[in-house]
Amino acid sequence: MRLLIKLVGLALVFAGIYFLGQNIFFTTQISPYWWRDISATGSVLAILAGLVSLLFFRRETGGFGWILVILGIVLVFISGSVILKPTSLWYFFLSFASVFAGLQLIRTGRFNF
Repeated sequence: MRLLIKLVGLALVFAGIYFLGQNIFFTTQISPYWWRDISATGSVLAILAGLVSLLFFRRETGGFGWILVILGIVLVFISGSVILKPTSLWYFFLSFASVFAGLQLIRTGRFNF
């Protein structure tokens, strides 16, 4: 029964991420300015280094990993390679509710309202 609850939670997380991800586009563009490519490359490297730090070296460099992930996200928006389509508030709310409900099912096995 516990495995089934965790699988339902994982399915909710994936469904929420999928519905949120339908309105976000990551693009690449050739820029006449050489410094715009630095932020795009830096964002990929910072996010990857942060995720590796969080997944494999959490005890030693957990805080630094979060800093790298946040820096990578900021660099994505600075490079201008993210296009956000308009979405309704209801759609946004349902997507986030699905993600958080799924995470709560994975962690605790029940909903705490």
